[in-house]
Amino acid sequence: MASLFSSRLSSRSSLSLLINLFFIFLIYLHFASQNPSHSGSIKSRSLNSLAGDSDSCGGGLAALDDHRLKCSYITSQSKCGSQGYIDYLKIFFCVFGQSPVLGHLVLSIWLFVLFYLLGDTAASYFCPSLDSLSKVLKLSPTMAGVTLLSLGNGAPDLFSSVVSFTRSNNGDFGLNSILGGAFFVSSFVVGTICVLIGSRDVSIDKNSFIRDVVFLLFALCCLGLIVFVGRITIWIALCYLSIYLLYVGFLSVSHFFDRKQPMLDQILLSREDLAEMGVPLLSCIADEKLVLAEKTAQEQVKILFLDSSKKRPSCFSVLVSIIGLPLYLPRRLTIPVIREEKWSRPCAVASTAIAPVLLTELYCSHNSGPQRNIILYIISGSIGLILGILAYLTTEKSHPPKKFSLVWLLGGFTMSVTWTYITAQELVSLLISLGNIFGISPSVLGLTVLAWGNSLGDLIANVTVAFHGGNDGAQIALSGCYAGPLFNTVIGLGVPLVISSFAEHPGVYIIPSDNSLLETLGFLMVGLLWALVIMPKKKMRLDKLVGGGLLAIYLCFLSLRLARVFGVLDIDREVV
Repeated sequence: MASLFSSRLSSRSSLSLLINLFFIFLIYLHFASQNPSHSGSIKSRSLNSLAGDSDSCGGGLAALDDHRLKCSYITSQSKCGSQGYIDYLKIFFCVFGQSPVLGHLVLSIWLFVLFYLLGDTAASYFCPSLDSLSKVLKLSPTMAGVTLLSLGNGAPDLFSSVVSFTRSNNGDFGLNSILGGAFFVSSFVVGTICVLIGSRDVSIDKNSFIRDVVFLLFALCCLGLIVFVGRITIWIALCYLSIYLLYVGFLSVSHFFDRKQPMLDQILLSREDLAEMGVPLLSCIADEKLVLAEKTAQEQVKILFLDSSKKRPSCFSVLVSIIGLPLYLPRRLTIPVIREEKWSRPCAVASTAIAPVLLTELYCSHNSGPQRNIILYIISGSIGLILGILAYLTTEKSHPPKKFSLVWLLGGFTMSVTWTYITAQELVSLLISLGNIFGISPSVLGLTVLAWGNSLGDLIANVTVAFHGGNDGAQIALSGCYAGPLFNTVIGLGVPLVISSFAEHPGVYIIPSDNSLLETLGFLMVGLLWALVIMPKKKMRLDKLVGGGLLAIYLCFLSLRLARVFGVLDIDREVV
């Protein structure tokens, strides 16, 4: 299990980062170009009358033309208040009101930074903590794969969904982002894999494929019923969440019976056992081929840059390191890290001292009461001081601590979760603000920008695994394309549904009304049924017919949604 967690997310935060950010930048610019001028808006109407015309902040902003009126409007309306630490609407309309191009540039750069932080925090801190925890807890590869590894891969989607339900009160945003990501991975990514390797006569295991697809279809049917009813209780939410427990149990039983096979079969099927984890593992597929591919790529890079690794760091590298320091240092000083290669006693002491204060800040940001908050800060500061002294007395400069390693790992896990949550909170807040600025429903941004941003890494990693790994690579890539969306759909939506319904207990939680949710679910299930019917008929070969059908289904759905957003179709047009 060494490096299984970090290798998956590190691939998402390296090569895929540039493509990810560039793709999002193009989407952002396209949305910005569609910003209506509203030259015919009536300026004489009062802000209060505009506020009464729409329940959303974007509805009132759309009726105003001058940036000063928009600034006054968002300042006076509580529904336009900040849903994170930064008030993006006030920055855009009040600070950059006279220079909207500069405002677009600033927000776009910050959008890139948030996507980077979300992926890098999971890759550099969250997944290594899970990797070490799996070793300390002595989890089997199967259990670690379907629990901790799936959690590491789905952390950005999970926390974005939790924030949208609990913090920003935009549950439709979370629903669309999760379903959009699941649709993208299970249709577009699988379709791309089938088209690229369709001529190689590659086949996958039938039982594993049917198991993952059937569980995902079952989860989507339950979710569709919940959305159709429009309300949910705490007990129904817990039952929905238990679907993944049922999946883990079924997988564990299957793995237990597989262990009774002859030893020779177990050796031959060692990589298929990895596929039983239900997650894509980039570093564990066709090791020889991937290592060769990596060496080839490294040689090409050396030739291209004249073997710059032998030279001193360039001015550009130093500049990038200096610019990235404000992004790196706060996390390094608050997240305990006890890995040998990254051990630093001063950082460990500082993290144990500052971490309680950061947790208090996160708690106080969700609760009012200045007097009470001051007391909490004093208590947390005292606790942090005591923990810092204990960390200094019980650690050595040369190597990480050997005793109480579980406590250190739990501390690192907790703080990496905290940073992931904070980053996801700001990302959701920014995307919702962008929806209000451009007059686009935030749910559409969740379905597209956030879903694509969190899934492009899966596209690159899974296609690479399938392309270079032969049958084993295709098996693990396809398992990840279905088991990953299953985790995000059940856990990524089940956890916020449980939290939201528990807050309303003994009442019921009202599911946000969005007519497009059932449509998204319908298209998603059509794609799964297409694969479930055609694949067995093709003897489980990754055929171009399967891939072409999946791509056609996804592109048809995407074209339909975007046509409505941009006014090409007026039927059930998005209302902001």
